[in-house]
Amino acid sequence: MSQIQFGRLLPGAPEEGEKRYPREPVGIAQQGNAVYISMGCIYCHSQQVRRKGFGADFERGWGDRQTVPRDYIYQKRVLLGTMRTGPDLMNIGQRQPDPHWHYLHLYDPDLTSPGSIMPKFKFLFKKQKIKDEPSPNALKFPPNYHTPVEEGYEIVPTDRCEALVHYLLSLKLDYELPESRFTE
Repeated sequence: MSQIQFGRLLPGAPEEGEKRYPREPVGIAQQGNAVYISMGCIYCHSQQVRRKGFGADFERGWGDRQTVPRDYIYQKRVLLGTMRTGPDLMNIGQRQPDPHWHYLHLYDPDLTSPGSIMPKFKFLFKKQKIKDEPSPNALKFPPNYHTPVEEGYEIVPTDRCEALVHYLLSLKLDYELPESRFTE
């Protein structure tokens, strides 16, 4: 926990026995945070849902509430972003909870978001021979997509890609904080 940045701000729970919030990313999601940083995602995506009246974040469906300092207490580096070339990702795990959507989006963003200017991250995937059965994480391409694999092979995410997707899925604002409420 970063005491330098947030002083004595601590996680909380609305009632005794309920889960604390925000939740600390664990395991592979923590590794995915490092991939997010190393891939430069921060240069096109923010992680800050602005309050109503300060942009169109709510109208775009990027979150149900604004982000507040407590949302960031478990982040070693707060990844607010530098610009919004792409959508805000602070709540992407709630907006897009299907990992296969994220795999397809990273492989070829046009598959999930037609007209997207996001680059393809095909290097985060590998082609492998199908053993007995296809991998559960093998990409499932739409019928009209030119699949670059021959019969008997599949495209699967690398460990780095899986970690990144776990991190993205961990980005959720599915809890209420007293300080996130405001009046218009």
